[in-house]
Amino acid sequence: MEAVILAAGKGTRMHSQLPKVLQTIGNKPMLAHVIDSAESAGARKIHIVVGNDGEQVKDQILNFASQIEVSWVLQKEQLGTAHAVLQAVPHFETKAQDDHILVLYGDVPLIKPDTLRQLLVSTRADAIGILTLITKNNKGLGRILRSESNDVIGIVEEKDASDLQKEIKEVNSGIMALPVARLESWLNRVENNNQQSEYYLTDIIALAVSEKVAINSVVVINEIEAQGVNDKSQLALVERHFQMTKCTQLLEEGVILKDPSRTDIRGKLSCGHDVEIDINTLFEGSVMLGDNVKIGPNAIIKDSSIGNGTQILPGTIIEGATIGEETILGPNARIRPGTIVGNNVKVGNFVETKQAILGEGTKANHLAYIGDAEIGKNCNIGAGTIFCNYDGANKHKTILGNNVFVGSNSVLVAPVKLEDDSFVAAGSAINTNVPEGHLAVGRAKQRTISGWKRPTKNTKS
Repeated sequence: MEAVILAAGKGTRMHSQLPKVLQTIGNKPMLAHVIDSAESAGARKIHIVVGNDGEQVKDQILNFASQIEVSWVLQKEQLGTAHAVLQAVPHFETKAQDDHILVLYGDVPLIKPDTLRQLLVSTRADAIGILTLITKNNKGLGRILRSESNDVIGIVEEKDASDLQKEIKEVNSGIMALPVARLESWLNRVENNNQQSEYYLTDIIALAVSEKVAINSVVVINEIEAQGVNDKSQLALVERHFQMTKCTQLLEEGVILKDPSRTDIRGKLSCGHDVEIDINTLFEGSVMLGDNVKIGPNAIIKDSSIGNGTQILPGTIIEGATIGEETILGPNARIRPGTIVGNNVKVGNFVETKQAILGEGTKANHLAYIGDAEIGKNCNIGAGTIFCNYDGANKHKTILGNNVFVGSNSVLVAPVKLEDDSFVAAGSAINTNVPEGHLAVGRAKQRTISGWKRPTKNTKS
């Protein structure tokens, strides 16, 4: 089975310079969701019909469609859906009488692979399969016309429908399985005698009926699955449904979500047993949470793994990091890419790390910047400590052995190495190596001046 995805719409109602099919659901372009569903349903090749912004669409989508063969088809003029599919016909590889072409839409991102498989299974080799839904919200959608024997005999677009036809609640989703042996002939016979002067793909239904070709229909149970996205309001509706579906899956797996409506998953989130996630939390990319992990409110975690028993306190941001077990991060810590945190580590409030390794038992409780560093076990990084890793042109590394104590308000000027059991006095600027077990003091000598007159305010007008 090959699939055609129509993605040439301009999306004017989006009021955006970004092509409509590149608008995101769960931080992933809508078109990429449709590609995934088509591939999971069994498509071995996908033809994507794009408009004049096709290069932009192609550049964004290639990263999401690397596992399946894709052909890109240009529809220079948007003359209708039948015209769009016709542009893809020369690219079809299959010519077998029994094969079908699955027609999908790049702005219908929630369509499930199981639904597409059901449509294909329900469609006989020489028949057309259409996906319909029954809804009270039928405005703007094509109505399904049935005979007295309940057979599908046509689809009428709303702009061309009579008042009686507009009352029909069964509507066309647009998704079809079309027999490849007949498709090109039907497409070439479609006319544009309608209010839009467009070539409607739905008109092939009447052509098929005239040739006594069966029309098999499958009704979508959950109408949101076939929801097209044409404006930002519909985009928000589909996004929220997508998020609630993700959260429902987590709840079924035993994850505690304090409020599923205030948790967003924009990627893949894997959780162990007895995980607890508080409100206003955001997960991006690939995130793994071990057993007994607790995520506090207002946390953001991207492309990271969190070990068993670790607590992420409120307001903490973690990106591209590996966090060990029984560790506490936050509140309001920022863990930047390349950070590796060991077991039983404490990174406290307003501490920032980047390209840093923190060994087991190490603590940085307050107000510190730790960049390009390798820190051993059981070290203490005092409040206000800065790892100066940048000289204006290049980054340099700071290395701490085990059991190193760095006093508050200290500056470690890289490259520098502090050996095991060394000690840095508070307020020191350290720019040379400190031997094992030594105390380093790098601060100006204090002077105490007697008889000093405290400044007073000038009272003269």
